[in-house]
Amino acid sequence: MILDFEPGDKVINPNNKDWGIGQVQSIIKEKVTVNFENAGKKVINANNVELEKFE
Repeated sequence: MILDFEPGDKVINPNNKDWGIGQVQSIIKEKVTVNFENAGKKVINANNVELEKFE
């Protein structure tokens, strides 16, 4: 598994679009911490949820 994100990147969670746009805070192994505009800070397991880069 290769994550194509780095801290500062904007992402969305396609399973929870109502969370809004999130900004990647940190990546430690498969755990990605993202601060979403409507849902706050979430720690996402990249093995279970595929985030999409927001351009």
